[in-house]
Amino acid sequence: MRKAKNSSSSETYPKMRPALTPEADQSQMISLAYNLVRQRLIDGTASSQETTHFLKLGTEKAKLENKLLEAQTDMAIAKKEALESEKRSAERFEEALKAFRTYSGQGSAEEMDDPDDEY
Repeated sequence: MRKAKNSSSSETYPKMRPALTPEADQSQMISLAYNLVRQRLIDGTASSQETTHFLKLGTEKAKLENKLLEAQTDMAIAKKEALESEKRSAERFEEALKAFRTYSGQGSAEEMDDPDDEY
């Protein structure tokens, strides 16, 4: 004779190892919540809020908003990289000026770095 399955949560979801970071813990909780809502949708017991949330995710507007967010993120990354590149270029330019001053006999590099010197 077969035993009936007990529908306790420990049997429904596989055991997860404890999260090592707060970010991993949050990720695990989000995953569990999605799994719970998925099961409720399958069972037909999901609340109207849960159902509406996933319906909204599938709309064209939500897809466009996600693309816009990705584009904004890419732009922010590009701006950051451009600023860092500009900073490196300015530092190289300053180093080149110091070298030219040294080569032209206007003083050594150490003298140019002395903050007490006045020009």
